[in-house]
Amino acid sequence: MEALFAFIKRYNYVFVFLLLEIFSIVFITQNSNYQGSKIVQAGNAVAGRCYGTMSLIRDYFGLRKENERLAAENAELRARLESSYISYNLREFVHEDTVYKQRYSYTEARVVKNSWNQTNNYIMINKGRLQGVHLDQAVISPQGIVGVVVNTTDNFATVMPVLHSNSRNSVRINRINTNGSLLWRGGDFRYATLVDIPTTHTLKTNDTIVTSGMANDFPEGVMVGFVDKVMTERGSGFYTIKVRLATEFNKLDHVYIIDNRFKAEQDSLMARTKKDDVQK
Repeated sequence: MEALFAFIKRYNYVFVFLLLEIFSIVFITQNSNYQGSKIVQAGNAVAGRCYGTMSLIRDYFGLRKENERLAAENAELRARLESSYISYNLREFVHEDTVYKQRYSYTEARVVKNSWNQTNNYIMINKGRLQGVHLDQAVISPQGIVGVVVNTTDNFATVMPVLHSNSRNSVRINRINTNGSLLWRGGDFRYATLVDIPTTHTLKTNDTIVTSGMANDFPEGVMVGFVDKVMTERGSGFYTIKVRLATEFNKLDHVYIIDNRFKAEQDSLMARTKKDDVQK
């Protein structure tokens, strides 16, 4: 309190000056129509700019909540797509139809840590075991393929993205309907490498590349990228294709975790088939 009184005493002339200025402005406003209107206009302009700035600030800080709401809504809509279901007859697709069994479900998550300029990159998301996330689940972004879950805790998970030396994903060139393998050989995070495409096919720049659906993680048709450059090694019989990735890995924010509800059954069947083959 003593400090407050000392401050007022030290700057009392300034306070008196400001008080007189305020009284003068009020007096002019009330007794002179012209000057009053000008002062009111100026005050309204300043107030308008202040309110506009405050509104922009509120909108900015509200974007995250709005983005999270939209991401959750998109996850639900993706789960309602026909491609997320398996049909057991040829009737027209109806979401509630009992002849359809849902194969893929989607859970939205936020990226909390990300790397994209290493040889082996990783992504951390804010969903884990308690939210139903488990190993080998596919992860995509609104633009396209991201990677696969490789580790989990109760509330977080790490994802091995396409940008990892051990990443290998089955993809398809849409126009020629031919499957190959997508690899990461380091370098620019905007590009990956597609192999195992025979040179008997004619490729074009910007041919669309999507997931093939042959693996048990990604659904068929998820966007991967576009053919950027085609190279041929003499005598190999296969192209080496530079792929421009659709996902902007340096800007990842919201992603979707995909749960293949038939994956355990598929993996078990394949393991049993291989075991029977070895025993023969």
